[in-house]
Amino acid sequence: MTTLRFDANLKWLFTEHPFEERFDAAARAGFRGVEFPAPYAYAPERLAELLRQAGLSQVLVNTPMGPAGSPTRQGLACVPGAEESFRAGVLDGLRYATALDAPFLHVVAGIVPDGVERDRAFALYQDNIGWAAEQARGTGIRLLLEPQNKRDAPGFVLDTQAQAAAVVDTVGRDAAGLLMDFYHAQIDEGDLITTYLAHREQIAHIQIADPPGRHEPGTGEIAFDRIFATIAESGYDGWIGCEYQPLSDTVSGLDWMKGLTA
Repeated sequence: MTTLRFDANLKWLFTEHPFEERFDAAARAGFRGVEFPAPYAYAPERLAELLRQAGLSQVLVNTPMGPAGSPTRQGLACVPGAEESFRAGVLDGLRYATALDAPFLHVVAGIVPDGVERDRAFALYQDNIGWAAEQARGTGIRLLLEPQNKRDAPGFVLDTQAQAAAVVDTVGRDAAGLLMDFYHAQIDEGDLITTYLAHREQIAHIQIADPPGRHEPGTGEIAFDRIFATIAESGYDGWIGCEYQPLSDTVSGLDWMKGLTA
């Protein structure tokens, strides 16, 4: 049985503080790792310094996404006509991940645009992930592929954990891994323990939140005591990203972690 390691998603947690102050706040709360999706407004050198000062490890960053309301608002990987921007974003993501010593780059899949056949969008997604995997090989950075639920992201190109896991196997587990977000998986699929165990070998990173409100564990419908026990018993030794909106302030909402970490 392994010890669980939780990291703080600084887009969602410690928002009581300006972004640059969230690193120290996370460290004071006991976190040793952080993740945040969009580092691109900051110079990588500045982010590396904030991590160093707080004694934190960066776990992942996301590839860039388009502005709200655009066809690329949930990622570029499946959007015809966005191939050039997609490739530039992957290279930029790899640059940031390298500078921050992050082991993962989440390649955000995207929403099937209006008027585009889903099969065409998914075929483009597979081609783009194959290209991205070739860029990642030899860098020490592994791509992450994540399905998102269709309630929050209608039209998202990845439907299931199984579909994303199949793409991982196609491009190679050395270059890519499955990001299983239990919040998204519960909304679209359920049967979480069976689904987790079925894809354990492809899973490289985990994220958590409790639906329906996307708050901390214990506030919704997931039996997280059994989920965490299953993860520990499975030998998973990676990070578990806390990607939820605290019900109140972040620190008072961390009681659920007691007894779960070393």
